[in-house]
Amino acid sequence: MAKSVTLSRIKTFWQSCSGTALVEFVIVFPMMILFFAIMVEFGRLYWGYQSVVAGVRDAARYVARVGPVDVCVDHYTATSADLLQYISFLDADDIEEMIEEERINSTSVLPSQFAVDVGGVSATYACPEADSSAVAWEYRTPEIPLATVAAQVTMQFPLGNLFSLFGDGLGSVTTTVSDDARIFGG
Repeated sequence: MAKSVTLSRIKTFWQSCSGTALVEFVIVFPMMILFFAIMVEFGRLYWGYQSVVAGVRDAARYVARVGPVDVCVDHYTATSADLLQYISFLDADDIEEMIEEERINSTSVLPSQFAVDVGGVSATYACPEADSSAVAWEYRTPEIPLATVAAQVTMQFPLGNLFSLFGDGLGSVTTTVSDDARIFGG
């Protein structure tokens, strides 16, 4: 009889559905955490990167506007050279400040301390030759002065350690963002 009672209790426990939702939640919860972390990190990464791209683009336009238009006539170079030596009132710190200002003023998903870090800003120029099929009056000179602003960007992942529950955690990502604009002079 005791054996029959034990078997009936086991059978009743096995057929019982109470607690099924809790078991399903425990199984799905790690995947929900992973999905949430991916959404937050990718959204923050995308937003921060786009704000830096906008800042670099604005800085390149500014440098192209204030740079000397005759830089390719006076200081011709086929490769890129430092442009800031010809602009007395502008230095790399000013350009970095322009990029940071764009990043800080854009609407951020997370506070600014979790955003991207900008460093290693440079402004160069190059003098590519005009296309041979171009009409001569289209350009003031055969060389087209181009200003290029580049910034080294490091992006941190605040929730990167959360990914270590599912494998390797995320460190930081470092990349270079650059943009160029034709120098029109000031």
